[in-house]
Amino acid sequence: MAFSMRCCRSPRLEAWLAGALIALALLAGLASARAAQPPGLEELRVEQAGGELFLFAQMRFELAPSVEDALRKGIPVQFVAEVRVTRERWYWTDERLVQARRYTRIAYQPLTRRWRVNTSSEPITGTALGLGLTQYHDSLAEALAAVQRIAGWRVASAEDLAAGGRQVLQFRFRLDSSQLPRTFQLGAVGQADWQLSIERRIDLSPEDGQ
Repeated sequence: MAFSMRCCRSPRLEAWLAGALIALALLAGLASARAAQPPGLEELRVEQAGGELFLFAQMRFELAPSVEDALRKGIPVQFVAEVRVTRERWYWTDERLVQARRYTRIAYQPLTRRWRVNTSSEPITGTALGLGLTQYHDSLAEALAAVQRIAGWRVASAEDLAAGGRQVLQFRFRLDSSQLPRTFQLGAVGQADWQLSIERRIDLSPEDGQ
């Protein structure tokens, strides 16, 4: 006589497996959504202190593989933050009150295996590396976090904003491919990997800038 036994799963086990599969699917979906997030701003605000206007920003972006590869090969990459404040005029084009730029350069130093981040109000060239603020980081992630954060950047004085009327601050952050070596510039033209740009406008209310 032949006997056969039917394998039965515990209802609790099946429920646990189903829950685990759902949790994994949700985590995969969240990871995919984060990876697909376009460059943007987590924060952008201005504060007035001592008769001057200061800007705070927190960018969100990831470097494309080709950009990161260039960095690790010792090619410096530069970013530019631009601020323009205009006063609206119904009878003519808007009046420009303020224009400021902030340059940031990130470079890998193979000898020390550290990342150098330079920040200056002037374009950063080989002869101007000692100007402005210089920071060193142990990893690209730390260096990139420093690039993505702007804290207390002085962009205007009270006199600059004394014109009255409705004033608008335009902020733009971009990767400056024009500062790459000539051979890289030719290769980067038209490539989406090198077209990083983030923009936003702030309507300056009386308590912010007037």
